Amino acid sequence: MRGDGFTALVPQSWQVTRPREAVVARSGGYLVSVTTFKLEKAYDPGRFGAVTKELDGVVEKLAGQAGAKVTERMTTTVDGRKIRAYRYTGGGGSMRIGFVLDGTREYQLFCRLPAEATDPAAGCALLFDSFKIS
Repeated sequence: MRGDGFTALVPQSWQVTRPREAVVARSGGYLVSVTTFKLEKAYDPGRFGAVTKELDGVVEKLAGQAGAKVTERMTTTVDGRKIRAYRYTGGGGSMRIGFVLDGTREYQLFCRLPAEATDPAAGCALLFDSFKIS
């Protein structure tokens, strides 16, 4: 899938749509997406610790709104950049979200799996592993 300033791979059989500011791929109850946001200030990688604290709070709120609970917080690498990623479960499924910050852009990587499901064709892993800022 290709969007404004990025590319990522999804399983070939998944249906891709492009709602405003996002690219979404679906297969049944499975979903992966990349949504772009403009940041008010340019991201400074030297402030990753402070950004992490802010994102931790944001994800707690998102999970609460979804009737879910944060089950994992991690710092990982996507496209050679250190990012913050999370898993939360409840509300009928399992979600993974990651925040890739670059200059004045935020790319929000998201995937949703139905309750008790596995990641078919590794769609979620493929999204995080293949995401590239172009």
